[in-house]
Amino acid sequence: MERIYLDHAATSPTDPRVVEKMLPYLTENFGNPSSIHSFGRESRKWVDDARALIAEEIGAHPNEIVFTSGGTEADNMAIVGSALANKDKGRHIITTKIEHHAVLNPCSRLEDMGFDVTYLDVDQSGRISAGQVEAALRDDTILVTVMYGNNEVGTLQPIAEIGALLKDHQALFHTDAVQAFGFLPIDVKEIHIDMMSVSGHKLNGPKGTGFLYVNEKVKLKQILVGGEQERKRRAGTENVPGIAGLSEAVSLLKQERDEKTALYRRFKAMIIETLENEAVRFEVNGSLNEGLPHILNLYFPGISVESLLVNLDMAGIAVSSGSACTAGSVLPSHVLSAMFGEHADQLTSSIRISFGLGNTEEQVKRAAKELASIVKRLGSAASV
Repeated sequence: MERIYLDHAATSPTDPRVVEKMLPYLTENFGNPSSIHSFGRESRKWVDDARALIAEEIGAHPNEIVFTSGGTEADNMAIVGSALANKDKGRHIITTKIEHHAVLNPCSRLEDMGFDVTYLDVDQSGRISAGQVEAALRDDTILVTVMYGNNEVGTLQPIAEIGALLKDHQALFHTDAVQAFGFLPIDVKEIHIDMMSVSGHKLNGPKGTGFLYVNEKVKLKQILVGGEQERKRRAGTENVPGIAGLSEAVSLLKQERDEKTALYRRFKAMIIETLENEAVRFEVNGSLNEGLPHILNLYFPGISVESLLVNLDMAGIAVSSGSACTAGSVLPSHVLSAMFGEHADQLTSSIRISFGLGNTEEQVKRAAKELASIVKRLGSAASV
């Protein structure tokens, strides 16, 4: 039985072309980029080239790219680092209730340190408005952090509108673009983003890699202290093989973004069409029109998410109930709770399907048929 992986929002397979790019930096070009001899200079050149390539992709300057161990570190660096560096200007932060825990937990920690955090409500599509941000802004607001696209339901936020709103305010604007970066062209200067977090393993790059874009005017308190790497912003020897892989993943996504986006939107339509043809009761959580192309979150009334996940897994189909960052347990989604309420049926009857490298139309057709069959079977069993 062929196994079908439809959980790319949790992590994506590393592209073989990325692996090939990394290999020389694991064996031959192994120098420390901080060393002044030829081995170090070779590694430094590649790190600099990767920084320039990534900066060009987002409309930034190379010195505004900080390499990190992934999205979580980038979020922490942006949120905690900027808050501590700018606390003399105020202690108020604005975020949303549907952020990834890599944003929510740093905000909670800052609350323990005396900062005031406003958590914005979302509508039933998982979206906020720029007007909500404007209404929450205060003279002492120093940071607004709003994710670009949600990792569970795929809903996109009005990032450009929020950026324009904050252009003349002291508050810095950070966005967690971990899910969005690979699928949408983003120009950080054009839409007035001050900081942006990206993770390599969501882009068919290696795990343990990522970057934070930091506008050159932004002050950050260093979170990881030690050496003076990354212009004294992030201590620790650079992960040269990982940076090489991350850079190659960014290069490939730039070439293939439009093709992949169209393909994944077609996959979404195929699943929805199959469920409708099979007369399965379901609803889409999030916005199809204002959503990421690779994420489809579905609610099946009356169907236990645990039973559904187990049965799909037995059929060789891997999907999830939401974020993969809750220690493997099936916990009620804070995202769906914010959208529908703490006691809504969607919390216990919804799954996330996410597409990526290696998925084919044949796989998606089979998965959709299996999904319809399992839901109908579970529904019949529940009604007996």
